Amino acid sequence: MSPDQIFLLSLLAAVLVLFVWGRWRYDVVAIGAMLLVAITGIVPVQDVFLGFGHPATLTVAMVLIISRGLLNSGVIDLMAEHVLRPLKSTTGQIGLMSLVAAGLSAVMNNVGALALLMPAAIRSAANAKRPPAAILMPLSFASILGGMLTLIGTPPNIIIAAIRLQTSGSAFGMFDFTPVGGVVALTGVLFVSVVGWRLIPKKRRARLSAAELFKIEDYVTEAVVPDGSGLVGRRLSEVDNEADEKDADLLGVVRSERRLDMRAGGRTFQVGDVLLLEAAPEALERLLKDWGLEAVGADNHKEQAAGLTLAEAVVPSRSSLLGRTAAALRLRRRYDVNLVAVSRASEPFRGRLRSFRFRTGDVVLLEGDAENLPEAIAELGLLPLAERDLRVGRPRRALLASGLFVLAITLASLGVLSLTVALGSAALAMILVGLVPVREMYDHVDWPVIVLLGAMIPVGQALEVSGTTQMIASGLVAVSAGLSPVVLLTVILVVTMTLSDVINNAATAVVMAPIALTIAHELGVNPDAFLMAVAVGASSAFLTPIGHQNNALILGPGGYRFGDYWRMGLPLEVLIVLVAIPMLLIVWPL
Repeated sequence: MSPDQIFLLSLLAAVLVLFVWGRWRYDVVAIGAMLLVAITGIVPVQDVFLGFGHPATLTVAMVLIISRGLLNSGVIDLMAEHVLRPLKSTTGQIGLMSLVAAGLSAVMNNVGALALLMPAAIRSAANAKRPPAAILMPLSFASILGGMLTLIGTPPNIIIAAIRLQTSGSAFGMFDFTPVGGVVALTGVLFVSVVGWRLIPKKRRARLSAAELFKIEDYVTEAVVPDGSGLVGRRLSEVDNEADEKDADLLGVVRSERRLDMRAGGRTFQVGDVLLLEAAPEALERLLKDWGLEAVGADNHKEQAAGLTLAEAVVPSRSSLLGRTAAALRLRRRYDVNLVAVSRASEPFRGRLRSFRFRTGDVVLLEGDAENLPEAIAELGLLPLAERDLRVGRPRRALLASGLFVLAITLASLGVLSLTVALGSAALAMILVGLVPVREMYDHVDWPVIVLLGAMIPVGQALEVSGTTQMIASGLVAVSAGLSPVVLLTVILVVTMTLSDVINNAATAVVMAPIALTIAHELGVNPDAFLMAVAVGASSAFLTPIGHQNNALILGPGGYRFGDYWRMGLPLEVLIVLVAIPMLLIVWPL
C-alpha cells in the first residue's frame, strides 16, 4: 500500500466520520477534503476545481431551477390538487399521497415535492383526527423512493450516469432507471401505505393546530399603559431591550387600534398604548409591577393586536435560521415578526427563546402582520405548515412549463442534445419567459449539495487515480472468492444503503459508484447492474433522520424520535433488497 493510498483511505474514513458527526455541514467537510488532495499533490491544482463544471454538478443545478419553474407555473399544484381532500381510510389516504409524492419526485427535487405535499398531509390528518406522524413518515419515504424512477429524479442517478459516460462513452438514458426503480418504488409505496405506517409508535401526539401545540395563551398577555406608568415617554427600542433583560418579549404595541412598526424603535410610549407581552407568569408579574402596567388578558389578544396573525412553519436544511439563535437573528427589528414559540419533536420549548439554537425540523410559531408574515417566512427560508393557495387558474403557464420540460427530456432521450445542455436550455427558457424570476433563479438551487458534488468529484478521482478504488475492489473480490457475483452485487447494494443512511446520498454515490464499477470489471460481469445497485442503494435512506433532508424535515412536525425511523425503515430496506436484486438480474443480467 503506497503512502498516497494510506492517506486517501484515512481521509475517506475521516470524511465519513465527519459527515455522520455533523459538527460541520457536509459541504464544508467536502471542501476540506478537496483542498487536502490538492495540497498533497494527488490531484493537480489545475484540476481540483473541475468538479464544479462537471456535467453531474451542472445537471443537478438545472433540475432544481426547472423544479421551481414547474412549481411557479402551477403545474405541480394541478397534479397535487386532488390529494387535498381527505379520505376516510388511513391506508387509502397514505397510499394516494405517497403515489403522488413518488410521481412528483421523479421529475423534481424530492425535498420540494415533500414541502408541497406536507401542508396537505397535515390538514388531512387534522380533518380525519389522525396524528400527523401516521402520514408524514410514509410521505417522506415515498418522495425518496420516487427519485429512483428517472435519471433526473435524484443526484445519485445523475452522478452514476456521468461516471458511466466517462468510463464507457455512453450514459444511461432518462428512463433506464425506471424498470428497476419503478418496481422498487411501487413496492415501497405499497408497503408504507398498508403496513409501514402501522409500525410507527402509537404514542406520538396528534397535533391539530398551533394553539394546541404551543398553548400560547399561557404565555402571551396584553397590558395597557395607564396614566402615571413609567413607560410614558420612553422609546420602544429601550423598552424592548429592557424586556429582554427581564426574561420577556415585547411582541407588539397597539395604538388607536393600529399596530406600531417595531422597527421604528425611536417612537415613544403614550398613555393608552397596548403592549403584547410574552413571558412566564413570574417574569410577567415582575414586569407589570416594574413598569406600572395594567394587565388586560390574553383571551382576545389577536383581535386587539390589530391585524396580528399566527403562522406555523418548519425549519428546512436551507433556512437562514440553522445554527443561529433567535437573539442573533433579531427577527422583530429586521422582519417585523415575533418568535412566539418553538417546538422540537413536538415538545414545546419553554426556556428563553432568545437563546434557542435552531435545527432542521424545528417547528416555529411566528406572529406578525397578516400581509407581511408570508414574505418574512419566505425570506427566512422556512416552509409554512398551512395550506398553500393553489394556482390552478393559470393553465397557459402550466402548459408552457410542461412543454419546455417535456421538450428537454425528449431532445435528451433522442440524443439530439446532451442531458445537461437540454435541461440548461429549458431552465434558461423558463427564466426568459418569467416562470422563474431572475432575482430568484439562484435562490432555489441547493448550494450545499452543489458544493458537495463539486468538491467530492475530485476526491473520488483521487481515489481512482491513486489505485485506492482498485485496491478496495480487489480486496472485496478476494474476500468473496468462490462466491457468486450475485453475492457481491447484494453486498454493494447493502453497503450503499447503509452509507446513505448516515451521509448525503450524493456523497455516497461518488464514493460507491467507482468501487462498484471496478468490482464488476474484476469479476468480468456487466458493470451496469452494479451501478444500478448503487443508484437504488443511494436512494434508500430510511433508517435515520440524518440520511436524507426529507427525513430531517418531518422530524418536528411529525413528533418523531430518532429511533422511530428504523421501525418502518428497516423492514422497508430489507424489502428493497429482496425486490431489487432479482429485478437487477432480470433487467441488467450479469
